Amino acid sequence: MRIAAYNVENLFNRARALDQRTWAAGRPVLEAYQKICTLLEEPTYTDPIKQDILRELRKLGLRNGDTAKFARLRQNRGRLLRRSRDGKVTVIAEGRASWIGWVELTTDRVDELALANTARVLADVGGDIVGVIETESRIALKRFADAALPAGDTPMYPHVMVVDGNDERGIDVGVLAGPEYPLIRQVSHVDDHDHRGRVFSRDCAEFLFRTPHGAPVAVLVNHFKSKGYGGKLASDAIRRRQATRVAEIYRDLIADGIPHVAVVGDLNDTPDSEPLAPLITGTDLRDISTHPGFDDDGRPGTYGYCTARNKLDYVLLSPALFAAATGGGIFRRGVWGGKRGTLWPIYDTMTAAVHAGSDHAAIYADISLP
Repeated sequence: MRIAAYNVENLFNRARALDQRTWAAGRPVLEAYQKICTLLEEPTYTDPIKQDILRELRKLGLRNGDTAKFARLRQNRGRLLRRSRDGKVTVIAEGRASWIGWVELTTDRVDELALANTARVLADVGGDIVGVIETESRIALKRFADAALPAGDTPMYPHVMVVDGNDERGIDVGVLAGPEYPLIRQVSHVDDHDHRGRVFSRDCAEFLFRTPHGAPVAVLVNHFKSKGYGGKLASDAIRRRQATRVAEIYRDLIADGIPHVAVVGDLNDTPDSEPLAPLITGTDLRDISTHPGFDDDGRPGTYGYCTARNKLDYVLLSPALFAAATGGGIFRRGVWGGKRGTLWPIYDTMTAAVHAGSDHAAIYADISLP
């Protein structure tokens, strides 16, 4: 059995602000977007809140019009703003209940060659169970699996599941599973709270599969808070809360008599980081990267230049699974290798960075269960 994790960076449509080619402009857009979404949910728009709303709308390019390069303001019923002919812009809504609308990020179609290379990575990795990171919906993932990953008369992955998470940009986590690994249970943790509030930026999607020999295997698919925008202290604190909660969910599964558990996904931090400590060193989970049979081809990282500080993607195994592991590896042929694409072998169909299947490599573990 091969368990893998792969960040596919959305399959068909991706927020324009997330495009690495426009990241210098996109990063502040994402920060402003996060702030405006929070502000618009306030029950009462006080004068200071109205000024904050106008400030963030200006950053998004939405002060003088409802559509900009990176974002769009929807005013479906009632109005948030009054734009006067003299150029004055005023927040006229008194609170969340006085209008219906939102701010959304504009999207671009993913390059077709990049989509083909995403499929090529998944086919070459050949995981039996694959935790998929940054997919926009179950329908999108299923269409992709059915069309791009055929296997004779049936798809390579007939079992496809995504539960919408908390990320308003349409960045969700899901799973693909082969015909011999039916999905028998799923649990979403989008509403998990701790003393600080909601825990997961997306979800800790909990999937239970049955192996050909009847053994249950639980897979927790995660995408932790990014380092890409927002303050370091705040984002570190969020990742630590997420790691703590995943550790609790893992222990509950073990206590419920499920010894075969894998935690997979993009945890957005390194193995020695303080935010990941509750999960990496605070449990008995083992990183497949530490297995003597693991092959990283001389580079421990899974993102960007794939250096040690870019080890962001994980397959963590419970003791029972790790004891049955025979090895694993990092598959990076679908990642553009540095500025010129030459740091490692890549697909011959990739002649520019935009053609990459993802800027993340796939990581996998091979396990031999009795």
